[in-house]
Amino acid sequence: MTSNEIRQKFLDFFESKKHLIVPSAPIVLKNDPTLMFNNSGMAQFKEYFLGNATPKSKRIADTQKCLRVSGKHNDLDDVGFDTYHHTMFEMLGNWSFGDYFKQEAIDWAWELLTEIYKIDKNILYVTIFEGDEKENLERDLEAFNFWKKYLPQERILNGNKKDNFWEMGDQGPCGPCTEIHVDLRSEDEKKLIPGRDLINKDHPQVVEIWNLVFMQFNRKADGSLERLSAKHVDTGMGFERLCMVLQNKKSNYDTDIFTPLITKIQEITHSVYGKNEKIDIAIRVIADHVRAVSFAIADGQLPSNTGAGYVIRRILRRAIRYGFTFLNQKEAFIYKLVEVLSHQMGDFFPEIRTQQALVQGVIREEENSFLGILEQGLLLLDAMMNNAPNKHISGAKAFELYDTYGFPFDLTALILAEKGFTLDEEGFEKELQKQKERSRAAAQVKAGDWVILKEDEEEEFIGYDTLEALVRITRYRKIESQKDGTLYQLVFNMTPFYPEGGGQVGDKGYIQAPNGEATYILDTKKENNVIIHIVESLPEDLDRTFKAFVGDKLREKTSSNHSATHLLHQALRSVLGTHVEQKGSRVDNETLRFDFSHFGKMTSEELMQVEDFVNKKIVERIALQEHRNIPIQKAIEAGAMALFGEKYGENVRMIQFGESKELCGGTHVKNTGDIWYFKILSEGAVAAGIRRIEAITNEAALQYFKNQEQTLIEIKQTLKNTQEPVKSIINLQLENARLTKEIEELKREQARRLIEAFKNEAIQVNNVYFLAKKLNTDMATAKNIAFELGEQMKNIFVVIGIQTEDNKAMLLCYISKELVKEKGYDAGKVVRELGKYIQGGGGGQPFFATAGGKNTDGIDEALKRAIEYVK
Repeated sequence: MTSNEIRQKFLDFFESKKHLIVPSAPIVLKNDPTLMFNNSGMAQFKEYFLGNATPKSKRIADTQKCLRVSGKHNDLDDVGFDTYHHTMFEMLGNWSFGDYFKQEAIDWAWELLTEIYKIDKNILYVTIFEGDEKENLERDLEAFNFWKKYLPQERILNGNKKDNFWEMGDQGPCGPCTEIHVDLRSEDEKKLIPGRDLINKDHPQVVEIWNLVFMQFNRKADGSLERLSAKHVDTGMGFERLCMVLQNKKSNYDTDIFTPLITKIQEITHSVYGKNEKIDIAIRVIADHVRAVSFAIADGQLPSNTGAGYVIRRILRRAIRYGFTFLNQKEAFIYKLVEVLSHQMGDFFPEIRTQQALVQGVIREEENSFLGILEQGLLLLDAMMNNAPNKHISGAKAFELYDTYGFPFDLTALILAEKGFTLDEEGFEKELQKQKERSRAAAQVKAGDWVILKEDEEEEFIGYDTLEALVRITRYRKIESQKDGTLYQLVFNMTPFYPEGGGQVGDKGYIQAPNGEATYILDTKKENNVIIHIVESLPEDLDRTFKAFVGDKLREKTSSNHSATHLLHQALRSVLGTHVEQKGSRVDNETLRFDFSHFGKMTSEELMQVEDFVNKKIVERIALQEHRNIPIQKAIEAGAMALFGEKYGENVRMIQFGESKELCGGTHVKNTGDIWYFKILSEGAVAAGIRRIEAITNEAALQYFKNQEQTLIEIKQTLKNTQEPVKSIINLQLENARLTKEIEELKREQARRLIEAFKNEAIQVNNVYFLAKKLNTDMATAKNIAFELGEQMKNIFVVIGIQTEDNKAMLLCYISKELVKEKGYDAGKVVRELGKYIQGGGGGQPFFATAGGKNTDGIDEALKRAIEYVK
């Protein structure tokens, strides 16, 4: 079976068992602060397991795109070195939310594997939870007895808590699991070592393919377990491994999931897979990583220097580095693989097809950028080696190259070993560990259990209609972090506070007790479908009814900016074309930021047209039409714009201002006239094919114009011309250009005189004309003097020292090309050595090089020593 057929048979099977088949959620999580990426099939269903939402069906199945490269589940360093770990993978899964439990899950797993996929029963093993005395947990005899129907007892193995007790995190639903393993070795290998002895031992042909998790417990903050009122099933089967089994391969990379990519890599790089282990690892790394990066970008996550964007950039750079080092690829090429991926997976995951051009552009730009970093890093490493005593590089220096310049440590180690240098790897690891501990400490959050004050009270958001309400606190918990200290999260029975989401920041405000005591809401967020209000301290009496007040001015300005983004989106599609799609936004009470797909820089005229379009809509005073809780298909048919990568329910909210229609959960003005005015502050590139506009509205726009007016007044006063300031500025520019031209001519005349004098001052040493001078000029003039001397004299060796206006020391060395060729002189080596006297360094070409430093007192000594290189 092809991979596409294998995937389809799984979905068809569970559909026949009355499961609702749902699409994969985006690989990038937008509204879960506890996870960067979907790292398992169950991530999109967390709110159902926690009881914070009701599923569309009690039985669900799907194939989910997953990414495991950070936190607890981190497979990145294994990828490429073995044949079964991946960054992005598909998880085939079926779920029961309080419906069927262990017996059905086990029966159906066996039926699918042995009857539908026809896997040989004799190569299957299972593990069950052996129990844990410390946790007071018994062996999972239920699962054992259900498996006895299908397998002999010697192939039903006990598994420890690490392997066979699955937990969502430090807290939350958890329970025992049963894993299904497959032994793909030859009969001869099986005779030597039984499969049961290789389970969970990282053998490449004895691997787990399916995990059936039985959620029976809830893990509390103190570590204790309590039984759940409703039991759930959560299963996950590794699609890539399943394909390896069914296609009779020894490696995931030999299946038709990866072979088209591997074939294309070989074609582009002129390499051969299967002949050299280092080349094979590089090809596997690239084939794996391009999938992860492509789907992340397609789902809306661009590479960046922070958060999820940094993780994506790191994965891509690892792929580029392997191509650079082992496949000799010095130009961008990974972006060319996206077309293969689109062809392979576009039917099941249409986003990779619709976003193909964007994905290719972003990857190509990232490749070019990082190849430049690699080139710069090689120069810096070369400088380190030239200045390294005893051919040894310290761990701190290697870490600086890695941390500051992004140069990969393993590449540093490889180059140093090739050049016969030693490297303090232990010192590097210490520096790296320090950085990790700093990051971990800053990010670590310790959360207590939710304290329930009111049972069975569902939270309701009423903030679209009111900014004030009487509320009761239904639950709270304590949160501690190094970054923010101790905070508390409150949940109300109803709330007017909008939680951060859809690019809009969360509301702030306060709640007031009957006695006048106020508790300030610092921020509002949404986690697992629950709106949480963040405060510094708890109110005295939590059982009271409080009056909640949303900060009306903040909400008003934020709403103004949010509504403006909708009009801006409409304007961009009108002015630039319907290829424009929103790729991200951030809206607060001060500014709005809007990212969109477009192939080039916007012209001044286009920006003016967009501004005029939006302001025309503001002047028209278009009333808000809010369509709440309408079927998503009806909204799409009405022309609503849906943001790619967002997770929408069956029913949605559509915001309409005239012809502008978007699916949106944010807050908005009642009338476009409330925006007052829209002003673009900047437009620029974010990534290949992605532009960003930053703009202001309302009071911020008014203040902008006041500031502009004040600036104009100051300009007029400075020019002493209140009538025609522009004309005065033009005259000043013309006068400045004339004076600059005169100065340049004077400099050239000065240089001519100096050159004539220097020709006479140059001394002969070993048939070389040598000159060392300290000049009171700029670097450009000094360079011109050196090159002009080289034009007029043969066999000349020039060293010039300069003290710059900002009190820095500069050295310049020029050597005639005939001396470089015939005597092997090297200006780069000269300035590196002389640079020590000015406490700096530098480099360049053999005939011309420069150095900079901070010790101006060392210039004279450097010039004095320069003659030694000729002697």
